[in-house]
Amino acid sequence: MNAKRIAIPLVVVVILLGIVIVFWKAYAPAPIQLQGQIEARQHMVASKIPGRVADISVRRGDRVEAGTEVFRIDSPELEAKLTQIEALETISRSLAQAVEGGTREERIAAARSEYEKALAAEALAKTTFERIRALADEGLVARQRADDTFTLWKVAEKTRVTASEILKLAEAGPRQEARTAAQAGEAATSSLRDEVAELLDDTVARAHRGGIVSNVLLNEGELAPQGFPVIIVTDLDDSWALFNVREDLLSRVTEGSEFDLKIPALDQSAQFRVSHISVLGDYATWRATTPGRGFDMRTFEVEMQPVEPIAGLRAGMSVLLEIAP
Repeated sequence: MNAKRIAIPLVVVVILLGIVIVFWKAYAPAPIQLQGQIEARQHMVASKIPGRVADISVRRGDRVEAGTEVFRIDSPELEAKLTQIEALETISRSLAQAVEGGTREERIAAARSEYEKALAAEALAKTTFERIRALADEGLVARQRADDTFTLWKVAEKTRVTASEILKLAEAGPRQEARTAAQAGEAATSSLRDEVAELLDDTVARAHRGGIVSNVLLNEGELAPQGFPVIIVTDLDDSWALFNVREDLLSRVTEGSEFDLKIPALDQSAQFRVSHISVLGDYATWRATTPGRGFDMRTFEVEMQPVEPIAGLRAGMSVLLEIAP
């Protein structure tokens, strides 16, 4: 009898406690869930010089290391310039030799021959430029082609001037001023040759960071403007989660704090640390705080980096963050 008297109140208490718990869970504010996405560092591989894409060595999805060749640019204009400069370098070297070698008849004859060849080359380069310029004015060829032929003409003109100086010096005999000028001319042409050779080396584009080729923007045979990105490499080792957090929740997300984020695509959770909060907010929406009053609620970009590397993580994957209400 005493047991029944004790049991009945206990059952009632348990039932009431259960009802309280159910109501508390039903009416307790739910945690705030924020959705973000994974971002990864992208590196643009571009060409320093304009030209036609001669060869693309990679495809989308390929993994590349730093220094891997990814594409080549075909630039016949640069090769022609290098040939012209090499000829100018030969003439400058001959000038220095002529200054030191005196006025022997064979040197004068050789200098005259070089001058006549340079004169003919200049005339041809000028005629070619005038023809290409006329075609460019009519829109039949690209303006870049006219600029290239103009450069070749000017190089040929300088070659002719140098050859003329060689002939004059060969006929007049060496002087100290001539020696100095010859040495300076040889150094200048050598420097110009190195510059063009370096530009030719830049026709081979290499990845400056390792990663996965995420996009190929041009195909073989297409023209690549100077500085235009041809290959995009995504470095998945440098990835982070990006959230847009309202300013009324910003106090709960501080730099250095860690959160457990859910990654639905991988069906797992991982620890992320807040690494950056943007200093400027973006306009998001208007939200009333009290009846008849309100203010413009803004959002701030919050970046979180994974504490440990996550296998299979890809840019664009959704991540979920729960914040207590």
